[in-house]
Amino acid sequence: MSTTAAPAPGASRGDLARLERHWGETPSVRSWLTTVDHKRIGRRYLVTAGLFFALAGLSALAMRTQLARPEAGMLSPEEYNQLFTMHGTTMIFLFATPMLFGFGNVLVPLMIGSRDMAFPKLNALGYWVFLFSGLFMWASLPFGAAPNNGWFAYVPLSDEQHNPGLHMDVYSLGLLFLGVATTAGSINFIVTALKLRAPGMSLNRVPLFVWAIVATGFMVIFALPALNVDNAMLFLDRRFGTHFFDPEAGGNVLLWQHLFWIFGHPDVYIIVMPALGIVSAVLPAFTRRGVVGYPLVVLAIVSISIISFGVWVHHMFATGLPQLSYSFFSAASTIITIPSGIQIFAWLATMMLGRLVLRVPLLFVIGFIVTFVLGGLTGAMFALTAFDQQVTDSYFVVAHFHYVLIGGAVFPMLAGIYFWLPKITGRMYHEGLGRWAFWLVFVGMHVTFFPMHLYGLFGMPRRVYTYRSEAGWDGWNLVSTVGSYVLALGLLLVLVGVVHAIRRGRPAPPDPWGGDTLDWSTDSPPKPYNFPVLPRVRSLHPNWDGPSRESMATGAEPDRVLADGRRTLRTSELDGRRERAVEMPEPSFQPLVLALAMLTFFTALLLAWYPVAAGAAATVAVTLAVWLWPPRRPDTEVGVSA
Repeated sequence: MSTTAAPAPGASRGDLARLERHWGETPSVRSWLTTVDHKRIGRRYLVTAGLFFALAGLSALAMRTQLARPEAGMLSPEEYNQLFTMHGTTMIFLFATPMLFGFGNVLVPLMIGSRDMAFPKLNALGYWVFLFSGLFMWASLPFGAAPNNGWFAYVPLSDEQHNPGLHMDVYSLGLLFLGVATTAGSINFIVTALKLRAPGMSLNRVPLFVWAIVATGFMVIFALPALNVDNAMLFLDRRFGTHFFDPEAGGNVLLWQHLFWIFGHPDVYIIVMPALGIVSAVLPAFTRRGVVGYPLVVLAIVSISIISFGVWVHHMFATGLPQLSYSFFSAASTIITIPSGIQIFAWLATMMLGRLVLRVPLLFVIGFIVTFVLGGLTGAMFALTAFDQQVTDSYFVVAHFHYVLIGGAVFPMLAGIYFWLPKITGRMYHEGLGRWAFWLVFVGMHVTFFPMHLYGLFGMPRRVYTYRSEAGWDGWNLVSTVGSYVLALGLLLVLVGVVHAIRRGRPAPPDPWGGDTLDWSTDSPPKPYNFPVLPRVRSLHPNWDGPSRESMATGAEPDRVLADGRRTLRTSELDGRRERAVEMPEPSFQPLVLALAMLTFFTALLLAWYPVAAGAAATVAVTLAVWLWPPRRPDTEVGVSA
């Protein structure tokens, strides 16, 4: 049993019993399939994304083993291409964003003082679609039909003529399917953060992590349609003979790259932005002060989310576009480093002015800063057109984006896992085991990827499954492979630490770190209804603020207990003024049924079973109609007068 907070004096035992009755879910198979609890869904996102991360990591180890020595024969070219593509596609689409959305699902309602997400059933649908789309793509690997043209899927190498079979059909349909989950999750985060904040939580009191999640949601809404259109056109070209990317029929091969990178460069920040929010959430607990320059950090988050849409040609400096256009995108690629630098300096100032408590989450934050800054330096080099053209498609590029994505996303994720593990599970992790994991991950990461800068400059191209010994790359490749196994060992220790904490960790108090946000004012793990009394926020750091904490414990107003149903408060967008209580939906099979119908639809399209696809589309339409059908109001029941 975990140690929990005492019952709130502002909520009577009767209120607590009614809240438990309305919000609690009896453990059962039915409950597991129908839950709409944001915390359970968030945990599922974290675990499922972690499993996909393990699959992608094993693919990477296989590739690094193949490249450890010249002309190795462990993998055939076809096997290497499929593992290479599934590694990149999984890390970008099935791990990074879903893992961070998992943190958002668990934490956003807790941080803003709500009892659930704005659209709980849509939240459940997002998870099921994410799970099924990932299984849809990975199920192709045992049949030798997995995507095989890189996570970027450049045409014409991905068209039917140059790449026959189901490989890239799996890719295009899988990402279209996954896009449903990503879009649904983003809309849910935006509405939740704008409309379900606790009374008194005006925009200048919103936690930085929530700001980062909301900015990410807006970026997804504007960036993802370009990728969806791209994949739809690729599938139509391959399956039905359209010619969107065929120059001989009036198409354009660069159209794929433009649409892909209009999504792809914001996607770098879609991945990194919530991770930066995790850093801003972790630092106050281990520096004993708020993040320096809160308004500037918020401005930096918003600026990055806007400027990131103006730098996509940064990825196309070697495609032969007009030289004049390069200057504009080079300037934008340079400018975007400014808001990123503002956040770095704000975190450094916070650490310098605070009183550091060196625990495992802070170690991973420090590792993040070191690694991300190094990746940012090479990113600024890529903003220079002449340098970019020299190192395009070399291992220097591979080194850069792994420094940015592992340093900028994975290190903060690991910090977040250790930071919120007590809150999510009610158990404390083993500090010594966590420190060993940090050092193995940190050393393994740099030993793996730093040499890639060197043999990239020495001429080794990316996307090759083997090489000849005369080139002189073999020693550096061996070092990278050894580093990859050290990195894998460190990540395995993280997993061991999590399992050890769940099974044998000591019970966690509600606030083991002295955190500043509302999530640390709840039990560990939180009750199904999160807060017995919804808080009234009076500062940016409500858990450090006496009046804010007292609002949850004493003198509770009845309109903040809301024990007579599954209800939470709706507030105004800017000032967090109370508007009214809103009813939240009960657990339902509808999200699962709808996701299964979508899975059937995309599988039938892949296998050209078009009548089955039509039937599945009809099932989707019927399920949506039932879902959206307005409930019967009591005053319209038969026999009740108006």
